[in-house]
Amino acid sequence: MTAANPRSIVSLGVALLSCVPGQAQDYVVVDTGTATCYDDTGAITCPQAGQPFHGQDGQYDGVQFAFVDNGDGTVTDSNTGLMWQQSPELYNKLTFDEAVAGVAAFNLAGYTDWRLPTIKELYSLIDFNGSSVTLVPYIDTNYFDFRFGDESLGERVIDGQYWSSTEYVGTTMNGDATAFGVNFADGRIKGYPAEPVGPPGQEFSMTSFVRHVRGGNGYGVNTFVDNGDETITDASTGLMWSKPDSGGALNWEQALDYAENLVHAGHDDWRLPNAKELQSIVDCTRAPAALPPAPQGPAIDPIFAITDSEAWYWTGTTHLDAPAPNFAVYVCFGLATGWMEQPPGSGNYTLLDVHGAGSQRSDPKDGNPGDYPLGHGPQGDVVRIFNYVRCVRDATPVPDSVPTTSEWGIIVMVLLLLTSGTLVHSRYGPGDARRPSPDG
Repeated sequence: MTAANPRSIVSLGVALLSCVPGQAQDYVVVDTGTATCYDDTGAITCPQAGQPFHGQDGQYDGVQFAFVDNGDGTVTDSNTGLMWQQSPELYNKLTFDEAVAGVAAFNLAGYTDWRLPTIKELYSLIDFNGSSVTLVPYIDTNYFDFRFGDESLGERVIDGQYWSSTEYVGTTMNGDATAFGVNFADGRIKGYPAEPVGPPGQEFSMTSFVRHVRGGNGYGVNTFVDNGDETITDASTGLMWSKPDSGGALNWEQALDYAENLVHAGHDDWRLPNAKELQSIVDCTRAPAALPPAPQGPAIDPIFAITDSEAWYWTGTTHLDAPAPNFAVYVCFGLATGWMEQPPGSGNYTLLDVHGAGSQRSDPKDGNPGDYPLGHGPQGDVVRIFNYVRCVRDATPVPDSVPTTSEWGIIVMVLLLLTSGTLVHSRYGPGDARRPSPDG
């Protein structure tokens, strides 16, 4: 038998590798839970290709939630490998310093290695079927205990914030040290004051819930590869990103249309990322007004091209936390600015970084930004409506598991036999019960 051509050997090796389970991604981006389609004002029948609003979150199925109630006060996420505290202390909110200090003494289900989750770990739990308007939490209450803010305690209904361990590398508001958190009452990531704020004698300390986590092996860590064709692959998530952005600001319908019709680097299956996909590329070590030694710049790896350092980017995810679903989620890679009245009641408004670069908020899908001169919401979130687009596609299917030793052995053996010019044919058919086990 003639020795196999080396190029054929390589090709066969690649084919063999594709026939067995590949190595699981380190950073599984769990789906948002959204299965409904919307236009600018309400729910619609999901549109076909070429129709307005085609290509939104509800039309793409990602990795679905996969929680396991362990029956001991813990919940395991089979996708991320993280184990979560099921029932936080719902009437004992903590300051950030208290949350950090309390980790060492926390013990649950016999485990003592609990910690505060990073912002990306915490965000993996968010479910965008929530709405504080209809009192549906942005988290699956079949597995996790939750409460909205208690107005009898002087709280707002939307006071359902949870601390993460991720501290902002800049400051927010009036120079306040800040830590990021996820609000499972209103579906946002914001930076919250991590120290007492306010004038002397009137200091206020922000308190939030804590849901401890354990396990996970580097979840949320990106591995970016520049493919040399104006695309970036994140080997950790299996997602491929367009290196340039849209270059111009668009409303939500235009953003969907831009992504669905983009042909770039030989690919025509680009889409508008959902909220969790886009948040996965936030780089919390950077901010436009970062304090030394953190690098100053948008909260995204410089491997990406960015048109405007203050740009915000649309997602395909509708945000239901409004009287009607006419808002969609965006992520701030620049400062998350808002108009704050200072001092309160003075009528004087100042533009501040109120929530920090890397925040996730939402904008009206269409309209005139001039109709919102002082922004929207309690912190006067600036309303732009016309935001940028960074498209995404699936670079590779997300594999199920790591190959077993025997599977790798088969691959190596076949390649060695081909290299030596010898190929052994099995005398057993693929369905023959006498066929030896790969382990035998």
